[in-house]
Amino acid sequence: MKAVIIYDSDYGNTEQIARAMGQVLGNQEDICVVRVGEDRPEHFQGIDLLITGSPTQRFRPTPAISSLLERMTNNRLKGIRVAAFDTRLTVDEINKTPILAFFVKLFGSCAYGARHIAKLLQKKGGELVAPPEGFYVEGTEGPLVQGELERAVAWAKKILVEIQ
Repeated sequence: MKAVIIYDSDYGNTEQIARAMGQVLGNQEDICVVRVGEDRPEHFQGIDLLITGSPTQRFRPTPAISSLLERMTNNRLKGIRVAAFDTRLTVDEINKTPILAFFVKLFGSCAYGARHIAKLLQKKGGELVAPPEGFYVEGTEGPLVQGELERAVAWAKKILVEIQ
């Protein structure tokens, strides 16, 4: 299996999640973990799995991740299995900021970045192999909440089982 994990990361939290998943999926020759903007067309050639992740900003993925996916031609991901994740604030952190709490109450969890990424991946022909997943950070800059790296590893293992 050849896989690419493409991510964006502002404070290193999303990168930590992406790299932990990459270690679970296979050896270095078959798994490419790359930051958006450093990706090249050859990274996407002959892949079986594309996992895309982003920090959640204003309830969406970063502009760099959105732009990458929106620029892809339709059916570019046809035949490729895909999964999406984000890093986000905990409910307790959201509730500390009344305006954030209001928007989460208004729009619910559908407003998080991973769901948006998953929709874009599917729009480009990708076959979603796992529900979009969110991993929690403490505050805007992190660090990751204790246990989130382990949860990311478990999520990647589920994906691996699903595609084999």
